[in-house]
Amino acid sequence: MHAQRKIIHIDCDCFYAAVEMRDQPALRNVPLAIGGEADRRGVIATCNYPARKFGVHSAMSTYRAQQMCPQLVLLPPDFPRYRAASQAMRAIFADYTDNIEPLSLDEAYLDVTGLPHCQGSASRMAQEIRERIATEVGITASAGIAPNKLLAKIASDWHKPNGQFVIRPQDIDAFMPGLPLKKLWGVGKVTAARLARQGAHCCADLQGWPLERLLREFGKFGSQLFEQCRGIDLRPVACDERRKSLSVENTFDHDLPDLAACHAALPALVSDWQQRMQRAIGERQHKAFVKIKFSDFSQTTVECICPHPSIETFRLLLAEGFERGKKPVRLLGVGARFEEARVQPEQLCLWPA
Repeated sequence: MHAQRKIIHIDCDCFYAAVEMRDQPALRNVPLAIGGEADRRGVIATCNYPARKFGVHSAMSTYRAQQMCPQLVLLPPDFPRYRAASQAMRAIFADYTDNIEPLSLDEAYLDVTGLPHCQGSASRMAQEIRERIATEVGITASAGIAPNKLLAKIASDWHKPNGQFVIRPQDIDAFMPGLPLKKLWGVGKVTAARLARQGAHCCADLQGWPLERLLREFGKFGSQLFEQCRGIDLRPVACDERRKSLSVENTFDHDLPDLAACHAALPALVSDWQQRMQRAIGERQHKAFVKIKFSDFSQTTVECICPHPSIETFRLLLAEGFERGKKPVRLLGVGARFEEARVQPEQLCLWPA
C-alpha cells in the first residue's frame, strides 16, 4: 500500500504587486495594479489588497479598473525582477524536496511525502518555507497542505493573505459537503450558474447526483466533478512534465451572436495571452491556435505554424473557425503550442505574424 501523499501548495499573495511594494515601500498602502495601459486595451495582471477593496481584480480591463478606483497606481510588469523573485523561491523549495511542480512564477506544488524535514510534518515545512520567503525574498506567501493537489490548492486560498490551512485525510468527508462548487477546478461562472439552476450549489448537492447524470450533463468533465466533489484527486506532482502549450479562454455570460462580436472580444484575450507568454521562460512558440465553442457545445480548433503570431494571425484563425459552425459562440480561446525537440516538416504559415 502506498504512503498517504503530503502535498503543499504555495501561492504568493498578489505576487507582481508584492515585488513592487517590496522595492517601493511607499506603494504598500495605496491601491496598486500591474497591467497594460487603458488606451491600449490593457488588462490587470494583479493588484494589491487596497485596490481589491474597490473591486479591482485580475483579468479586469484597465479602463474598468481605473473607473472603479480613480486613484489607482498602474505600473507595467517588470518580468526580469519577477523571475528573479521566482527563482529565489524555487531555491527555497529545493531545500525541502526535489518533487516540485511549478504552475506559474509565484505558485507551485511540492510533494513532501516521507521526507525528514521538520520531523516529517508537512504543516511545519510549509510554515518554515513561508517564513523563509518572507525573510529571503521579501514577500508573503500562503500555503495549503493536503493529501492531494486539488485539496492543497483549495486550502492555500483559505486563509489568504499570508496564512495557511491544512486538510487532513480524516477531515475530507466533513470538509467537502459544505464547499461551494465554484471552488472546484474547472467550475467557472458559467458552469456554476448552470449547476445552480439545477439546484447544485455546494459539493453536498453534487454528491447526490449519480455519475450517469454528470456524464450526460458535462461529458468527460462529469467524471472529474464526480471525483472532485468527494475530494478525490489522483494526479501526482509532475516535476518533469514539460508544458506543451499556453492559452487563455473566456466563456461569455451571453453568447456572441456573430463573427463581428467575436472579433470585438478578441483583443482582450490576445492581450491577456501575450502577458502570460512573457512568463513562459525558455519556451519557443511553434503553432498559434484559436479554440471556439459554439452555443450547441460543439467546438473546433484552428491552428497554423507561426512562431510569432500577431492579433491579425488570430483574427484569420478565428474567421476560419467561425465559418465551420456559423452559430453563436459561448467560448473563445487563443494560444500557442510550443516547439518540441523534433518537429516534423510542415507547411509554414502564410498569414501575417
